[in-house]
Amino acid sequence: MSGIKARLDAISAVTNYAPVEKPLDFSKSAATELFGCNVFNSSVMKARLPKAVYKSVMKTIESGQRLDPSIADVVASAMKDWAIEKGATHFTHVFYPLTGLTAEKHDSFLTPDDKGGAMAEFSGQTLIQGEPDASSFPNGGIRATFEARGYTAWEVTSPAYILETPTGATLCIPTAFISWTGEALDKKTPLLRAQQALNIQVQRALKLFGHEEIAKVSASAGAEQEYFLVDRHFFFSRPDLLHCGRTLFGAKPPKGQEFDDHYFGVIPERVMGFMLEAERELYKLGIPVKTRHNEVAPGQFEIAPIYESANLAHDHQQLIMGVLKRVAKRHGMACLLHEKPFAGINGSGKHLNFSFGNATQGNLLDPGDTPSKNAQFLVFCTAVIRAVSKYAPLLRSVVATASNDHRLGANEAPPAIMSIFLGEELAEVFEQVKKGATAAVRDKETLTVGVDTLPPLPRDTGDRNRTSPFAFTQNRFEFRAVGSSQSISGPTVALSTIVAESIDYIVTKLEAAVAKDPASLNKAVQTIIKEVLDEHGQVIFNGDGYSEEWQEEAARRGLANLRTTADALPAMNTPEVAELFEKYQVLSKRELDSRAEIYLEQYSLAIQVEANLVVKMAKTVIYPAAVKYQKMLAETCVALKTIGLEYQTRGLEELTATRRALQNAVEDLKALLAAKEETDPVAEARFYCDKVLPAMLEVRKYADELEGIVDDSLWALPSYQEMLFIK
Repeated sequence: MSGIKARLDAISAVTNYAPVEKPLDFSKSAATELFGCNVFNSSVMKARLPKAVYKSVMKTIESGQRLDPSIADVVASAMKDWAIEKGATHFTHVFYPLTGLTAEKHDSFLTPDDKGGAMAEFSGQTLIQGEPDASSFPNGGIRATFEARGYTAWEVTSPAYILETPTGATLCIPTAFISWTGEALDKKTPLLRAQQALNIQVQRALKLFGHEEIAKVSASAGAEQEYFLVDRHFFFSRPDLLHCGRTLFGAKPPKGQEFDDHYFGVIPERVMGFMLEAERELYKLGIPVKTRHNEVAPGQFEIAPIYESANLAHDHQQLIMGVLKRVAKRHGMACLLHEKPFAGINGSGKHLNFSFGNATQGNLLDPGDTPSKNAQFLVFCTAVIRAVSKYAPLLRSVVATASNDHRLGANEAPPAIMSIFLGEELAEVFEQVKKGATAAVRDKETLTVGVDTLPPLPRDTGDRNRTSPFAFTQNRFEFRAVGSSQSISGPTVALSTIVAESIDYIVTKLEAAVAKDPASLNKAVQTIIKEVLDEHGQVIFNGDGYSEEWQEEAARRGLANLRTTADALPAMNTPEVAELFEKYQVLSKRELDSRAEIYLEQYSLAIQVEANLVVKMAKTVIYPAAVKYQKMLAETCVALKTIGLEYQTRGLEELTATRRALQNAVEDLKALLAAKEETDPVAEARFYCDKVLPAMLEVRKYADELEGIVDDSLWALPSYQEMLFIK
């Protein structure tokens, strides 16, 4: 290992680590008391709002009724008083622009009283609507730069909260963000529209199955967040981590994840301190984080919440990413959310657990003990199968980013081919229904471990499949292709809309059959399931998604294999997809076009920044280190020759040849970037994908070879073995 200052400082930070804060004593302050203490939730509203106002707000939240504007002043006053009691001096409308990040503009509660003093004010109009500058957010041509007006609209179904930092507290109000023309400029508005579409179609299905009391239906989501931690001394010594979130250079360390010794291993003390503080902050915000553990790669970890309504899960997921980054700083580390910060080891995903249901009928993707006899479940599950099959390219496109391309398709993440894993029992049930037979109900099994002191364990009826991008897991589907740095809005919007369309398709056929013969529902269900499986069953695959055989088999089945973002993003903007989103009023054609253009532009910009940094780092960091070592070797050869000793020039020759190859590769990359002429977003994305990325890898190949040759003390960049293992 090198003796560079960053490494020595990092080692010192680890060896001298002391907890930033004392751990909470939960015997005196229970986690249940802490949970949601900074949230303006239903219990706070019930205590602070007049009864009629409280009931009106809860009707909007629980049943989706239109918000009554006349109650806004009362709610705003109560919210302001509560926030000030919590120490807040400012408020902000939090919104989610198409950058995928979180945006906010803070305003003070204080207003001069014309008597030399000030008073705290917060009106209903201010609560309901804000006016941020919309000119500098990506809009894909919806607004010209000089047309600056945009609006934030209070999103009452996601509660306001207090965000505490060491420097103060702010009242945060979740909002939707729209243009002056009423078009969505954000991730939130389409998500709310998609939930409305899903609610309408699922309620139709539930009425068909005889339910009379039906609560509002919504999708449920739970995103398992994977991330890396590196010491901040290393982070600031790596321009690529600082600007791109991933290492553009780095030789493979002697030890990686081959021993599987990091997975579920003992959590390092400094990391545990970070986790405890992050969880405490998330508890205060009412975020139901449940799980923490070491992930597969060294330096990689995971936090997972219990899944909840998709709209709230989206907002909570944005908060989780922010809290992880902020708290990591306090513990001397940087939290990396990039999908592939380090080459050669596992990247990070954000496995999105997706289902839908309501308060009266529960989780509608729960098969129960006898799925073969649960016609309602089979209909909803069939709708999901049809949706994923019919709109597989769309699903691939909503997880397509420059960063996620480094992960998808490798033997550590789902392949780029969209397929469904059902598990042995459920696949057998559908196969029997397809044949017109009734599947036998399996008895619950137990595992006998063979040790008398260990109890028999209940055994699931099917195994899990970690290689499937879309796997059924007991009572939900796990969309494993979502990237760790992504907003879950896009994938959730797509899933909710395509499932709504498939339920619409199936229920329309069932309604027609029942209209002719009211007693024919079960027969009609069997008919429609068979029809869907005959047409879309090729999307079901229970085998190894990492195998070469599956790539070949998928091609024979006609399944799309969109390996890169440049391949996948055009699928977002096909006539079929545009018709889908317009039919269910989720996105207009203009709104969809804008997103496709923005995401293509973001892809190209991400690679452009990386390519420019590859050139700069190669010329100013790596090349000088190689030249210094070359000079040292040459001087040693000359000195040995002068005193008549034998000397070998093989090392010098190898270094010289590799340095020259690096220099040539850098010049080739520079020339390629200078020659870029494409202006069309699709052509530009193809240019960066097909030409620039391979040229960047060529530079990296020689740079990483030099790292294995050059004297460690001359190599300025912290190495993989240092960043991954010093915690």
